[in-house]
Amino acid sequence: MRWDKIRLRVTAALAAGLLAPVAAASTSMATETAAEPATQAAAALPPGSPAAINGQLKVCGLQLCNSAGKPIQLRGMSTHGIQWYSQCVKTASLDALANDWKADVLRISMYIQEGGYETNPRKFTDMVHGYIEEATKRGLYALVDWHQLTPGDPNANLGRAKTFFTEIAQRHKDKTNIIYDIANEPNNVSWDRVRSYAEQMIPVIRAQDPDGVVLVGTHGWGSLGISDGRDETDVINNPVRATNFMYTFHFYAASHRTEYFTALSRAASKIPLFVTEFGTQTASGDGGNDFTNSQKYLDFLASKKISWTNWNFSDDNRSGAVFKPGTCAGSSFTGTAPLKPAGAWIRDRIRTADDFPTS
Repeated sequence: MRWDKIRLRVTAALAAGLLAPVAAASTSMATETAAEPATQAAAALPPGSPAAINGQLKVCGLQLCNSAGKPIQLRGMSTHGIQWYSQCVKTASLDALANDWKADVLRISMYIQEGGYETNPRKFTDMVHGYIEEATKRGLYALVDWHQLTPGDPNANLGRAKTFFTEIAQRHKDKTNIIYDIANEPNNVSWDRVRSYAEQMIPVIRAQDPDGVVLVGTHGWGSLGISDGRDETDVINNPVRATNFMYTFHFYAASHRTEYFTALSRAASKIPLFVTEFGTQTASGDGGNDFTNSQKYLDFLASKKISWTNWNFSDDNRSGAVFKPGTCAGSSFTGTAPLKPAGAWIRDRIRTADDFPTS
């Protein structure tokens, strides 16, 4: 997400102040979920949970379908960067997400740079293993997000991506609740470069897990090219040569208005889409909420059964983080009391029954 680049420009003193408590707290869920991952038993899907009911997902035509071939819409939350906000992804918060929010999916946001995977591949891979197991215990789909942002060309991290996804897919290949997102927000790079990356990465995953749905971000920070001065025709005219595959779209409702919505509307009739990230604020992840435009987007996504995850499940001080600052240090995550306005709004949308027709 583009506003995370702003984070890198803060002073060293502020950065130290932000990261020190996170580092101290990061042992909580990391220890719970990722300790001795090679020996921990695989979690079982609880009966009646979203992932147990719908089983192994697949792409059928333009839609995400369950194991019975029925188009479905997943709705849930994205973590913030797990190198900064792992303290917000723990037993109590995940229980709330599954049982109080009634989410279907957890997007596990693992940054590659910015203090993420490249600094300690073993640590971050084990953290993701652990979060997958925790999502599975609660019957959630686990969307593994390779959160490359800067550099914007995903090919810059191709070797790292092959190593990471080979291990993730090999270990979790027998699960039916894994979704692989191989590039978060390609930017300042041509669609041809993104497509080339995807066509190199998909066989890496397929060699381990032939059934998992794979996603890739579109150019222009996941905007179908709009934010890079392009549009969706780049993708439509030059699709990734793969099956069981979807393209991702990101939007921030207070910034991304008619041009972005129109591109999404046009693309939805041509290619399979998954909105892996959106916010009710500006593209900076902050400022006032535009709930009216957000609802316009969500109504459209529901009508097309396009799945989504909201940014983000943390207590960052920005308005886009759902929890009030300080919440993650405690253990109270249910109801609306710990939530900012955006959090209360999105929780209500996740909890609302999906009653749109399937055709």
